[in-house]
Formats: sequence, C-alpha cells, structure tokens
Amino acid sequence: MTDPILDIAKLSIIFASDAGPVEVVKSVSLQVGREIVALVGESGSGKSMIGRAIMGLSPRGATVTAERLRFEDQDLATLSERGWNRLRGSGMGLILQDPKFSLNPAHRVGPQVEEALLLHTQLSARERNQHALDMLEKVGLPDPEKIYQQYPAALSGGMGQRVMIAAMLINRPKLVIADEPTSALDRGLQDQVLTLLRSLTQEFGMGLLLISHDLQQVARYADRVIVLRRGAIVEQLPAAALSDARSPYTRGLWAARPSAATYGTRLPLFEDGEAAS
Repeated sequence: MTDPILDIAKLSIIFASDAGPVEVVKSVSLQVGREIVALVGESGSGKSMIGRAIMGLSPRGATVTAERLRFEDQDLATLSERGWNRLRGSGMGLILQDPKFSLNPAHRVGPQVEEALLLHTQLSARERNQHALDMLEKVGLPDPEKIYQQYPAALSGGMGQRVMIAAMLINRPKLVIADEPTSALDRGLQDQVLTLLRSLTQEFGMGLLLISHDLQQVARYADRVIVLRRGAIVEQLPAAALSDARSPYTRGLWAARPSAATYGTRLPLFEDGEAAS
C-alpha cells in the first residue's frame, strides 16, 4: 500500500434502540492509499455505514466514534459543517448505486457535472464548461456537447452512471467512495464502468474505496480486499488472493459465487463464522 490518504482506527457506529444501544460497526480499522480497496460483505454488514461515516453523512441518530479518523492531515472527527462542505466534492467524492437518485431530473447534465467546480474553484463559466465537456469525453460518453445539454431522463443507466462519475471526479478528489456503483447495471456495463474507474484511479493518482458484495468483480478490479461480517472485519488480503482466503466466512463467500459449477446446488450457510453446507 502507498502512503495512506485515509487512515481509520477503531471506528464504531452505534444506534439507540428500545432494547439498548446497537453497535452496527465494531472497531473497524483500515487504510486507503493510491489504490483500489474493496469493502465487501453481505447486506447489513456495515459497508455503506462506514462509507457514509467517512464522508460525514451518517444518518440521524448514529453515534460515530473513532480512535483515529483522518483524511491526509485533516482530523475528520473535528470537522465543522463548513469544513465538510469544503472537503466534499474537492478532496473526497461519493458515487452511489443509481444515477436516478443522484442526478437532479430538473437540471441539465452540464451544470450538474460543473457543480464541484462552481463551489470549489474560481474558474470562469467558459472554463467550467470546457472542463465538463473534457470530463464527459474522458468517461467515454459520445457527443459530450449533446449530453451536456440533456436532462438525466434522456440517458441510459450506463450513460447516467458515467455522468455521475464525471461529476464526482471533475475536481480531481484524492479519495472517492463508490457504494455499489454498478448494481443497477447489467454485467457488460458493470465491467465497462469498473474498468473506467480503475483507469481513472490510476490516471489521477487517487484512492478508491469500492463498496461491493460481488467478489468476482472485486477479484478482477481491486488491489486489496477488506471483508466485513456483522460490522466487524474478519479478514484483509490482496484481491488476487481471495481464492486462498483463510477465514471460513471469506471462503464461503468465494464459494457462493454464481457460476455454471454452482448452478442448481445448495450454497453455503454460515453459523458463528463457520461455513456449513
């Protein structure tokens, strides 16, 4: 791993309930450098909660504590709202699952791609326009000038996702969190978008925290993998070593990958961290 852009030690997230405090993220420690780190686990394992805590977007009612929560030289635990507003869209970006919920249907594509430049730079309108057109071209969209003028409803799912990536990366953030960025796309488009994200991560020299439940994708596109279960880390390993994982839980997830070999067979169940057929 390169020098960490993001450095987290003992991150916990707790919600109050009628039955008492519920700890949904349990003392998680991780680092992200200029690389792709995948955060994987089944639904409800705490992946998205961690991503939102890093961005300062934890839901109301959450209590977030950490021994260390740093982005480069900034202590995220002490940031004011103004500090968060400066950081989001400039130093850090967030790519969500579905562009339908991330792009404003009432506004044309171009101004939405330019928004981070408007908020965080002193560029002129003409310069922002050119940057947006260049970025739309960089993410592989045909006829950027036409797409710039369109509304999100005119875009396919894959095109909308590329627009969202362009909007998040236009200001060259140091860290991007991608929360299930391809779950709304078919397999062919998923591979295209993840190939694009990997290429841009390398080109821009940024860190990417990829939140996913798809170990096949993770093995192909990530550098390192952090496996979560019930809010706690069970294993960290290189993505290329997923097939040789030590944790029974990780081995079970790997064995449960959809394939011709598993079609029609019973998938593993997990009890107390052990895989069982």
